[in-house]
Amino acid sequence: MKKFIALIFLFTPLISFGQKNENGKIFNKHPGIDLIASFHQAYVTGDVEKASLILHEDARFFDGNTENKEAKGSSKNSILNNIKWLNNDFDYLSMKNTEGTYPDALEYKKGGNWVQSWFHVYGVNKNTGVELDHPVLRIYRLNEDSSKIIDIIEYSNKRNFGLLSESRTDRKNGIIYNSHENINTVRKSIYSFLNKDYDKAWSFWHQNARIQNLYLPWGTSLSLEEAKKSNSALLENFELYAIDEIGYPDYIEYDQGDSKNVLSWWIYRFKKKSDGKLINVPIHHSIDFDDEGKIIAIISYWNQSLFD
Repeated sequence: MKKFIALIFLFTPLISFGQKNENGKIFNKHPGIDLIASFHQAYVTGDVEKASLILHEDARFFDGNTENKEAKGSSKNSILNNIKWLNNDFDYLSMKNTEGTYPDALEYKKGGNWVQSWFHVYGVNKNTGVELDHPVLRIYRLNEDSSKIIDIIEYSNKRNFGLLSESRTDRKNGIIYNSHENINTVRKSIYSFLNKDYDKAWSFWHQNARIQNLYLPWGTSLSLEEAKKSNSALLENFELYAIDEIGYPDYIEYDQGDSKNVLSWWIYRFKKKSDGKLINVPIHHSIDFDDEGKIIAIISYWNQSLFD
């Protein structure tokens, strides 16, 4: 019996920790939700006067992503200036509820009235063409009768705002060459292939190279072995008898991402083995290199219907 009583006492604290305590109510229809809908409408239409009436005189905006522990938030005037900026600088502006979600209004017994709103911001900057297209969570603190916004706390991915800032000025992003060893490598690989020296043609490629083209599902690629089989299958029905270089290749060493890429344009000339039909196929190659000068990736573009 003593052991049984001891077990009862041991489990008692665990039971008390699982107790529920109601601290308010959640609504999917509420004057506060209507208020936020009106505020969002004022945001996207640039109705600063309407937005000002909805905001409390002491309204503050807080960036939920900031790491500044002493952040005091932005003033009502800053919020209104943000509305002006968005409408002056962006086309197609919208703030729509994220698909599958809806706002919640919360009336806390302790903590006041709040609205949680999940929505999607869209707009295209008039000067740079940068597109905003990202989800946002905003938490609004309202006054007692849910007629004014006191605080706004926003959580969002602001990556494109950085791109927007960068796009306002001209920036260099590397060096372009019209003569380079990597350009020579592309030529040697392509013309070795034309002359059926396949071992040499593929020797310029890294064994783990990935091959993409316009007709593969986005995000997928072929391995080197798969590409070899695909080319062999093509040559069973078509004879490659000439390749013409169009213009000249560009080799670009990008600062961003430290990538190395040859852009080249060609006419591949085929003869269909079944009837002798001649087919000219314009092709664009975008070829990436590693630091050792090996081809590590390629994306090719051509019109597949020319082979029909």
